[in-house]
Amino acid sequence: MISAGIEAKISRLESIVEQIGEAVLSTTETIERLAERLETLSVQVEAQGKQVQQQGYQIFALCDAVQILAESQDNSLQKLNQLTKTLDQLTSLIQGSD
Repeated sequence: MISAGIEAKISRLESIVEQIGEAVLSTTETIERLAERLETLSVQVEAQGKQVQQQGYQIFALCDAVQILAESQDNSLQKLNQLTKTLDQLTSLIQGSD
């Protein structure tokens, strides 16, 4: 009888140890899957960071190009104003000699 009680307790302990082992294995597998997902997300975030940095460089280059274009446009406008004044003077001279 005592032996049967001890065997039942040992059997119950074995069952508990087996359940704990299964839980540990399951937890380990879950952690490994989470680690893989985190690695994937990390790679994606790094790639997006590089894209954002590249876009920043492109925006900087675009701003620089727009500034150069604005300066060129201003220079052209000044030359056009000078040309208009010269043409006005030339027109006045032509009309004055008639």
